Amino acid sequence: MAYALNVTFSCPVELTIDVLGGKWKTVLLAHLKQGPRRYSELRALVPRLSDKMLTARLRDLMELSLVERSAGPSYALTNRGKSLGALLQAMYDWGERLAPEVGARFAPLPVHSRAPGPLGRSQTRLRTRDDPRATVAAK
Repeated sequence: MAYALNVTFSCPVELTIDVLGGKWKTVLLAHLKQGPRRYSELRALVPRLSDKMLTARLRDLMELSLVERSAGPSYALTNRGKSLGALLQAMYDWGERLAPEVGARFAPLPVHSRAPGPLGRSQTRLRTRDDPRATVAAK
C-alpha cells in the first residue's frame, strides 16, 4: 500500500472521512462502482469537476489503493475500493430519500453503459439518469 497513516484517530468514522475526504473522491468511487470507466466517461459523468481536479482525485484514489488504472486506459476499483460498495450504496440511497425532504433535484447526467454492438464489440451508449433502462444503482 502506497498510502500509510501514522495518526491516532478517535473512532473508525474519523479514519473513513480522512481517507475519503471531500466530495469528489466519493462521487468518483460511486461511478466506478458501476464498472470500469475511461477518463472521458468520468469527465462526462461529473461535468462540474475540472480536468485538473479529476486528474488529482484519480491520482489520490490510486495512491490510496482504491482505484487502479487498467488497459484501455480505464479506471476501475481495486478490491479495497470494491469493499466500499455497501457504504457507497447506503450514501446513494440516503441521498435519494433525503432529496424530496430538502427540495433537492438530480440533474440528468449521462450514464454510460457498455452493450454488445455489431460483431459482438462493446459499444458505449449514453443514457440519462431519468432513463428507466439506466443502471445508476442496483435496487
